[in-house]
Amino acid sequence: MYVRNVEITDIKTESRDVKTFFFDHSFRFIPGQYVMVWIRGVDEIPMSLSYANGITVKQVGDATAAMCALGVGGTLGIRGPFGNGFRVIKPPVLLVAGGVGAAPLAPLAEALKNNVITILGAKTEDELLFTERFKSAGSLWITTDDGSAGHKGPTIDLLDRIRGYNEIVSCGPEKMMRKVLDHATVAGVPSQFSLDRYIKCGVGLCGSCCIDPSGLRVCSDGPVFAGAQLQEGDFGVYMRDATGRKVNL
Repeated sequence: MYVRNVEITDIKTESRDVKTFFFDHSFRFIPGQYVMVWIRGVDEIPMSLSYANGITVKQVGDATAAMCALGVGGTLGIRGPFGNGFRVIKPPVLLVAGGVGAAPLAPLAEALKNNVITILGAKTEDELLFTERFKSAGSLWITTDDGSAGHKGPTIDLLDRIRGYNEIVSCGPEKMMRKVLDHATVAGVPSQFSLDRYIKCGVGLCGSCCIDPSGLRVCSDGPVFAGAQLQEGDFGVYMRDATGRKVNL
């Protein structure tokens, strides 16, 4: 797929190290799909769409640092959208969002308005993302590690307290999602998870993003997978870096 040049039209600082970049083109997408973002002269990386015309970026490495240094009027190259998004079959749905994992879940919450319960977690109150978007879509439960807002503790603390949903959809730290999967399995509730893996090509050719032991490609078979597909293997245990080496989570 060709690279579309987009111009940054607005930048919103979400927290100390997270920004949302809006650009001059809107994409038709299913919430949970991603685009390959080319930061010229640096790298090309996958980013979930948090809006039809926006991506939300946490500064964690060279590419995201270079992106966060751009200003309004700067340009990016974008390929996509790619992959499979979230497909809720039987709402209402419980969303479990941790940290920047809230980015692909916010447009899903808006699409399912009034059929959503959200657990939104972050380390501190200042790092909570899209609080108003989730609140306007349904009921919202907040957790923070330091207790500065909502429940003090991890998002999974609240799973046993919430009733009235038919599916669970989650995105966030993988160890958190593994515990959400375990909860969903015991409860007998269908679940979906958005995985973060090293993605290079975006179209299923290079195999850099394959998960063990199934060999499913996160770039094209995912990034959203049903919980049943992730019961065995590397989910919540390890991922592979750019060299293919296992990195424990």
